Amino acid sequence: MSDPRAVAAAAEELRAALAPQRVSLDADQLEAFGTDESELGIFPPELVVWPLSAEEVRRVFEVARRHRLPVVPVGARSGKSGGSLAPAGGIALSLERMDRILEVNVEDSTARVQPGVILSRFQAEVERRGLFYPPDPNSLDLCTLGGNVAENAGGPRAVKYGVTREYVLGLEVVLPTGEILRTGKRTVKGVAGYDLTALLVGSEGTLGVVTEITVRLIPRPRHVSTALVTFRTVEDAARAVSRVLAAGVLPRCLELLDDVALAACARTAPYKFPPDAGAALLVETDGNDEEQVFGEIVRVAELVRGEAAGEVIVAQDESQRRAIWETRKYLSNNLKALHPHKLSEDIAVPRSRIPEMVRISREIGRRHGFLVSTYGHAGDGNLHNNVLYDRPDERPRVEAVVAEILRAAVDLGGTITGEHGVGLAKRDFLEYEQGPELVALQRRLKALFDPEGLLNPGKMFPAKGSPGLPRKGEGNGALP
Repeated sequence: MSDPRAVAAAAEELRAALAPQRVSLDADQLEAFGTDESELGIFPPELVVWPLSAEEVRRVFEVARRHRLPVVPVGARSGKSGGSLAPAGGIALSLERMDRILEVNVEDSTARVQPGVILSRFQAEVERRGLFYPPDPNSLDLCTLGGNVAENAGGPRAVKYGVTREYVLGLEVVLPTGEILRTGKRTVKGVAGYDLTALLVGSEGTLGVVTEITVRLIPRPRHVSTALVTFRTVEDAARAVSRVLAAGVLPRCLELLDDVALAACARTAPYKFPPDAGAALLVETDGNDEEQVFGEIVRVAELVRGEAAGEVIVAQDESQRRAIWETRKYLSNNLKALHPHKLSEDIAVPRSRIPEMVRISREIGRRHGFLVSTYGHAGDGNLHNNVLYDRPDERPRVEAVVAEILRAAVDLGGTITGEHGVGLAKRDFLEYEQGPELVALQRRLKALFDPEGLLNPGKMFPAKGSPGLPRKGEGNGALP
C-alpha cells in the first residue's frame, strides 16, 4: 500500500484543486468503494475523489504522479470482474457525478453523454425522441455509460444489434500523462488514422479515463414481439437456435436457460413449465411493421415446434412481455434460492458448441461436488456459467471449477469473457487464451499510454512473477 504521508499530502492538494467536499478519507466510504459485484473480496482505496470535468481528472493525475499513487476509475461498481477494485490502494476516481446527458441530436442520430449517466435513463431519454440505443446489459438500471464503454458491454440484444463498440463514435479521454484527447468523429463514417476509439472501448480503464462519450443512435423499432419456448434438452434448444438463424430470421434476442435455471425461474414465473422441460429459449423480434414482427415470431414458433416440449408461449400484450422478461431478469437472484452463494462467469463459445459447453460445465461441477447452471445469449454463444454453493469456505473449490470451465471454453474455440471483462478476476487466464506474445504486445500498449503504471494497476494482465497457465493444448487445458 501507499505511504500514509503521501496519501495525506495528496488529499490536501486535491481538496484545494477540486473542492473539500469532493475528496474523502472517510473509512466507511473507502470500504464501500472496495467492493463491486464480483464478490472477490474487499479492496478499499486510500482516498476517494469525485471530479466534475476532464480538467479535474487531469489534476487528479497530476497529484497522483507527484505522490506515486495508483488511480482506479470507478463507475457504478456493478461490474463482475473486479475492474474497479483497488488492490494496490491509491485513489478511487469516482465518475458518478459526471452524469449529464449533454446532447441528443435527432437530426444526426447522435448523442453526447458524460460517463456517469445511468444506461436505463439514457435509453429512456433517446426513446422518448424516437431513437434507440440497443446495448442492454442486465444491470442497465445500475450501470453507467462509462462502465459500459470500459467493458464493451453487450446484453440480450447483441445478437441483432451488436455491443457497445458498434455505437461509440468518439471519446474525450484523459491519459495518465495528463493529456486530454478527443478520439473518433461525429460522423457515422470515418477512417482517418488508427481507430483509437475502438482500442479504448473495452480497455477496462487501463489506458485512460473517459470523460465524454459520443454515440450513434438508430431509429426506435415501433413494435416488439416476445415468446418463450421450452425444450426437453439443451441439445434440442441449440438445434432450434441453428434452425431459426439458418432460416434467415434474426431475432432481437435469443436467450437460453438450462434445466437448473428453469427450476430457479419456476419459483416466481407466472406460468408453469412442462414437467419434462430441460431447457428454454426466450425469443424476441422487433421492427416497424407490426404484422411483419408478429409474423417473424410465428415463423420462429413454426421452426422450433418439432423440438419444443409443450406450447410456444407468445406474449399477447405488454404485461405478458414484462412477465416473460422478469423470468430472465431475476434469474440471478432466484438461483440463490437453490443455494445461497454462486460464482458466475461469462464465457463465449461458437454457437455449435453450446450443448457441449453446457455438458462439460455440468460435468466439471459434478466432479467437484457442485451444481452448475448455464444461461445466457444463445444467439451469440455468450453463456453465463453459475457455480452454486452453500458456504463461504467452499470458495477455493468453486474457483477451481471456474478455472476448468474457462479453459474448456478456450479449448472449444471460445473466450474467457464475452462481456464482463478480464479485470482482476480472470487476469491469470488471459495468456491461456491469447498466448504470451499477444499479451506482451498489449503490455507495451499499456506502457505507452501509462508509462508510470499508475492507472488501474493489477488489472487484465497476469501479475508480474505469476507462473501463469499452460497455453491451449499444453497440459492443464485438456477437456474433461
